[in-house]
Amino acid sequence: MERILEQIPRFFTFRNMELLLEAAGMTLAITSVGCIIGFGLAFVLVYLRQTPGKWAAPLRFLCIAYVEIFRRIPFLVVIYLVLFFIQAFIADASLFTIAVIAICTYAIAYTAEIIRGGLESVPREQVEAARAMNLSRFQTTTQIVLPQAWPVIIPPAIAFAVSFIKDTALVSQIGVFELTFRGKELNNQGYSGILVFGTIAMCYFAISYPLTRYGQHLETRLATSRGRRSARKLRRT
Repeated sequence: MERILEQIPRFFTFRNMELLLEAAGMTLAITSVGCIIGFGLAFVLVYLRQTPGKWAAPLRFLCIAYVEIFRRIPFLVVIYLVLFFIQAFIADASLFTIAVIAICTYAIAYTAEIIRGGLESVPREQVEAARAMNLSRFQTTTQIVLPQAWPVIIPPAIAFAVSFIKDTALVSQIGVFELTFRGKELNNQGYSGILVFGTIAMCYFAISYPLTRYGQHLETRLATSRGRRSARKLRRT
């Protein structure tokens, strides 16, 4: 304890806090970019997975295989797979790009299941009614199914992204200058591990907690709006 108290003035300097702030920005950036791109590609994967017809059976199999495989591989292994695969073709690829691709690869598999569950929550009768009106499959998905599925998709998708902020600590294993990597650097400089990683833990909390609260607020708001729409439909009937 005496050592920690003696190091506090030297640890909380402007330079160290600037390094931690930059690392927190890196953590948030790679998580946001990777999850947003992964979320968009997950929509494409789900759309392809739901393609009807016997001719699309191999396509559906590949989509299902991707989800099932990457949902059962540890994220750290995915990071190294992406690292070695990219370096086999591009020797000077940036670590930021490698980290984003790894996060994107992992996020696609998990958010695809969230999106699929949201799309399938829409009553089948509405899809059949859209087909009876000669709407194409793409029009049915974008104009009928997706607007109703958003309240089911968005809250767990945000929860996944927030929880994944903690998992970005694993990209420090390949040298990305995020929070955990900076914590290791400061610890190697002689600062107490309790002081350093206690501060790192508070940084993760400061990033995650507001996003978690926002996700909860959005979930309540979407649930309320969905309930209002259901009430209007009951009054009309």
